[in-house]
Amino acid sequence: MENIILDTGVFVGQFFGKSPIESFNNFLSLIAKNKGHRFYMPPSVLEELKKFIDESDIGIKSLNVLRIKAPKKHELSVPAYFLYTFVTDMRKRIDKGLRIAENATRSDGKMDEIIKSLRATYREVMREGIIDSKEDVDLLLLAKELNGILVTADKGLTFWAQELGIPTLEPEEVKIRLTQVSGDR
Repeated sequence: MENIILDTGVFVGQFFGKSPIESFNNFLSLIAKNKGHRFYMPPSVLEELKKFIDESDIGIKSLNVLRIKAPKKHELSVPAYFLYTFVTDMRKRIDKGLRIAENATRSDGKMDEIIKSLRATYREVMREGIIDSKEDVDLLLLAKELNGILVTADKGLTFWAQELGIPTLEPEEVKIRLTQVSGDR
């Protein structure tokens, strides 16, 4: 039986429905019919999901098919190479961010436009392709602990999961697999 670890983006993206609550309910319907997988979500990711779906809409139904489990943070280890690579990547990003800020202060133009451009470019350099939240870390650790498959559309999570040898799937791939198993089309 495979362990599937779910990121919030599975429900926030329009992979299973037009809204987060529709995606969540459609997903629950599909996995309720599934006998070959166990579906997990760390508590921190559940809390993040509650920013998009009212807690009362998550309810008991989901707890029958979706397992909420925190990773064993004090018992798990990650390879030193992973940490070394992460720190090296962060150093490069910080240096790029500094250069972007320096260029913005030297540019001519309206201050509002400069700030808008600085924010967009800085955000791209600092946040794309990186794990940047405790939810991301919890997903990686839980997937590692359970020898599971991480389901995410987040490119940063996908990259760092691969660095740890954790298999990943895009939400679209999971939808195809689940609809084939359940017979829904």
